[in-house]
Amino acid sequence: MSIRIHNQEFSPFLDEAKILIEVKNLGQRITKDFEGEELLVIGVLNGASIFMADLCRAIDLPLSTSFIKVKSYVGTESSGKIRSILGLEEDIAGKNILIVEDIVDTGITMKYLISEISNLNPAKISIATLLFKPEAFQFNYALDYVGFEIPNKFVVGYGLDYDGLGRNLPSIYQLSVSQLII
Repeated sequence: MSIRIHNQEFSPFLDEAKILIEVKNLGQRITKDFEGEELLVIGVLNGASIFMADLCRAIDLPLSTSFIKVKSYVGTESSGKIRSILGLEEDIAGKNILIVEDIVDTGITMKYLISEISNLNPAKISIATLLFKPEAFQFNYALDYVGFEIPNKFVVGYGLDYDGLGRNLPSIYQLSVSQLII
C-alpha cells in the first residue's frame, strides 16, 4: 500500500520482516568478525538511530555506543556539503570503531566521517550501512557490512526521512515513479 508524505507518493520497497532478517544477519557477521574484542558503535544521527538500535541488539559482543550528527541532504537531494553538528566526546584512540549509517549513496558523508575519525587514532574503522546505492557512489573506500544494495531512488522509512517525516515507518518505501519532486 502506498503512502503520502509532504504531498509525495511512496510505494513499498523493503518490508519490515526482510529488513529485520538482514539486520540480524549483519549482527551475526559483525559478532564473528570482532569475536573476543570490544567495539565502539558510532551511529550517524538522525537516520541511523533505528537501524543502529536493532543492529546493536543483534551483535553479541561487549560494545558501547555513541553518535555523531552530520547533514548533507536538503529535501530529496544531497547538497554535496557536510555540516558537522554534533561530535564525539569519547577518546577513541586504540578502539575498534563501527560507523553505522542508514544509507550510503554518494559517499560524501561517510568519506568525511572516515577522515575525521581516522584523525583520532582508532585501532580499526569499519562501516555498516543498511542501504547502499552503488550507482550514486563516488568513492572507492570499502563498506564492510551492507544490508541491501538499492537503485539510485529516494527512499523513506526505518530511520530515513523526507524533510523530517517517515523515520518511524517500520518498512522502507521509495518515491513512486510517477511522482515529480517540485
